[in-house]
Amino acid sequence: MKADKVFVNLPVKNLNQTMEFFSKLGVEFVAQFTNEDAACMKINDHIFSMLLTEKHFKNFTTKEIADSTKHTEVIVSLSAESKDQVNDIVKRALEAGGKPSSDSQDHGFMYQWGFQDLDGHLWEVLFMDESNLSK
Repeated sequence: MKADKVFVNLPVKNLNQTMEFFSKLGVEFVAQFTNEDAACMKINDHIFSMLLTEKHFKNFTTKEIADSTKHTEVIVSLSAESKDQVNDIVKRALEAGGKPSSDSQDHGFMYQWGFQDLDGHLWEVLFMDESNLSK
């Protein structure tokens, strides 16, 4: 399978609050695909997250929406350019009202730290030092 872009669809309780939260992390939104029911969050030129109100999200599935404050269905992992960038992103998420989802972990070749957004979705930010992979 080959894909040029990735779109992660996430249900949210309050779209405006969620957009404000991610804006504090430096995320941009694509106005063309953002309205009162959905916001297209641009993570980079190839990765996007569609933040959908729960009512709108239900148009795309017959399954019940999981309560992400109690259950985990997915952990969205994003790469960073350095350990400092990992720390900066997670600290900004916590300051914006997010909660920690894991302690920072340094495995030598990889450093990671995670947070929960306002709806309890899990986000993992990691830096992989590829020069240390063979050691």
